[in-house]
Amino acid sequence: MKGSHSLVFWIYISSTIVTGVDTSSVSVPCYKVREECLKNEPANVPRCIENQMRRCSRILPRVSVSGYFLKRITSLEPTLNTKKGHVIKISSEALEKSIDGQGEINDTEVCLIVSVVNNNLFRVPNDTELETNVHGKSVLGVWLGEKEVRNLSQPVQLRFKRSNQSENGTCVYWHLDNFGGGNWSTDGCKTAIENGDFVCSCNHLSFFAVLVNPQIPKDAQILHLNYISYIGSTLSIVFTALTMVLFLLQRKKQCEHSVIIHVQLTGSLFLLHMSFLCSVWFSSQRDEVCQFFGLVLHWCLLATFTWTAIEGFHMYLLLVRVFNIYIKRYLLKLSLVGWGVPTVTVIICGVNKVYGKYTFSMERENSTGTPICWVTTQTVSYITVNAYLGLVLLFNMAMLAVLVVKMRQLRSRSLKIKISERRVWKDWAALLGLSCILGVPWGLAFFTHGGLLSLPSLYVFSILNCFQGVFIFLWYLTVTRKVRKEELSSKGTIHVSFPQ
Repeated sequence: MKGSHSLVFWIYISSTIVTGVDTSSVSVPCYKVREECLKNEPANVPRCIENQMRRCSRILPRVSVSGYFLKRITSLEPTLNTKKGHVIKISSEALEKSIDGQGEINDTEVCLIVSVVNNNLFRVPNDTELETNVHGKSVLGVWLGEKEVRNLSQPVQLRFKRSNQSENGTCVYWHLDNFGGGNWSTDGCKTAIENGDFVCSCNHLSFFAVLVNPQIPKDAQILHLNYISYIGSTLSIVFTALTMVLFLLQRKKQCEHSVIIHVQLTGSLFLLHMSFLCSVWFSSQRDEVCQFFGLVLHWCLLATFTWTAIEGFHMYLLLVRVFNIYIKRYLLKLSLVGWGVPTVTVIICGVNKVYGKYTFSMERENSTGTPICWVTTQTVSYITVNAYLGLVLLFNMAMLAVLVVKMRQLRSRSLKIKISERRVWKDWAALLGLSCILGVPWGLAFFTHGGLLSLPSLYVFSILNCFQGVFIFLWYLTVTRKVRKEELSSKGTIHVSFPQ
């Protein structure tokens, strides 16, 4: 994910300038471009090949080069067959755009270059699973003349020989992003199966591949996820604010510690949803603004995770150390941890300038992908978000398991069978509510990167976490509706609910 406000811009420009200097100063033969890029720019071979292939010297090699094909084509003979399972057919409109209206397309020969590249050079951020799902483990790079060919009404056709007739696949191209990386995108490409082969019809030229059984969100699905996020976050802002008011109005002195912890968690959720919406809305502003909101969003997310862990820790004290729970200045120490750990983390990250405009893996040209102000360095995101969340969830899941065991023990000892049956639904409601408080729904984040569950888990993850403030409010009302009557009728029994 990747001090002046123009740092990100200059990183991008400087990398482009370096590539441009190499290309203009040395006329590299086209068949040597791939080798030169592997040697000089191993971190981003696709971008290097894309930049140099339009300006390279189109001389034929003395001996054939594996995976490299060059042919001068016309509208009368617009096809190139690699004899390696690929057939490329160029439309007359693509030929016309490649010569930019200079000459008659029936007579003008245009140089068509095709390069078959290993799929390992195309690294998908946050999703290594897709790398192994490329059909034939190879990617097809196609260039026509020196002009950029795009927005075709008459698409070019690329045929991929399908070895396994039971495979399903989707045609994709490699979309280079503004941070030097890239991702697979379906924009402008349609997939068909003709005579048992995959046929890709695309309105531009680039690197192409067929992903076998992919789980790529379509534009309509991305739009739906955006709506879920915006609506859920807006409602969560309203209901978390209302929940905090109810907590404060209905608290009891003897339960003040628990109430304040709940209030702090709910407050962090309130700030998280506010900062999320602001990060989306202000992502188009100048760099300093986006860097600021990226920092705030990161801080709010870490604060939410930290207070979620504190909820688990407080539950540990209540359930395990019930006779030795006093800690001097307990709330002050919890507050220092809950708000201090995120603050120290984002200060360190801010000094290293890791915040800015970022578009998640859904980013695609002319699509509904949503940019956001966030962490632009992948390593920082993995350590401070993924790894931290994983540790919090491991601890809280253990606390939840202890809670379930305690509940079963207390029910078996203290309640009659009939009363227990009537209260089973309340136990389950309390358990689901505590799962929400302990951050269990955040665990779905680990199932949203590739695999069969990626798309369904994206929807479940978005619904559960964007509406988390609403669920906490509803659960609070449910478990506290008759708490006074239950306290009178079941003395000596621990109720798993928000303290009043």
